[in-house]
Amino acid sequence: MSEAAQDPLKLAGTIIVMHELQDFPPHILMLERAASMAFAPGALVFPGGGVEDRDRELAEKLLSPVGNADHEEAACRIAAIRETIEEAGLAIGIDPYPGSEALAFLRAALQKGERFGLLLDQCGLSLQLQALTPFARWRPTAKVARRYDTRFYLAKAPPDAEAIADGGESVRALWASATALLDDAEAGRHDIIFPTRCNLERLAPFNSLAEAQANGALFAHHIATGRLEMRDGMKWLCIEEGIGYPVTARPADQTSRG
Repeated sequence: MSEAAQDPLKLAGTIIVMHELQDFPPHILMLERAASMAFAPGALVFPGGGVEDRDRELAEKLLSPVGNADHEEAACRIAAIRETIEEAGLAIGIDPYPGSEALAFLRAALQKGERFGLLLDQCGLSLQLQALTPFARWRPTAKVARRYDTRFYLAKAPPDAEAIADGGESVRALWASATALLDDAEAGRHDIIFPTRCNLERLAPFNSLAEAQANGALFAHHIATGRLEMRDGMKWLCIEEGIGYPVTARPADQTSRG
């Protein structure tokens, strides 16, 4: 596919929701995408999705005109929060945390395409964008139709909140440690695309959200530009060295590109 024929790069935001457990590594929320989806069908992913025009409008409303970079960052966080409500039924970055009835109303209204900002006002809720802390950014250079400039954020799981898949884009929600998820992927029990796998490998050594956040503070400003390389006649999926990832290359026939 020629560069001219590609869709424009689309901004996206996703949240790595971490539930901390005493004496055990944090569990991470994963969603299994429906097999019918065009992007990463059947794969386990973090909740999140593409930035919409309404996310940008809400970001402009919330922020004074201090520059496009700040508005872009806010729009990505808003999209990640909105999509996590729609896909998993968790209101990350919402204050106060809505009760079950308010959350169900908010989720259903968002799934119908109603404006996020108006719904928050209607429910007496506000966005707390600082609840999301940057962890990574991926902007693949491969010439494919669907290209995303995706920001990955860390956030603490709400206490006693239950994640429930929406039954449309996602068909199952599960919590597991990064190590367990990687082990299951190696055993063929889960499909995990390359960016997700790389981020899980990076998360696996951490025993707390705070450790992951400290790592994010060191490397979140770097951009991973996943690419294909030929090595000894084999195709490899690769990212840059020195940006926080313990594994930077993997045979392409062992991992979906995403």
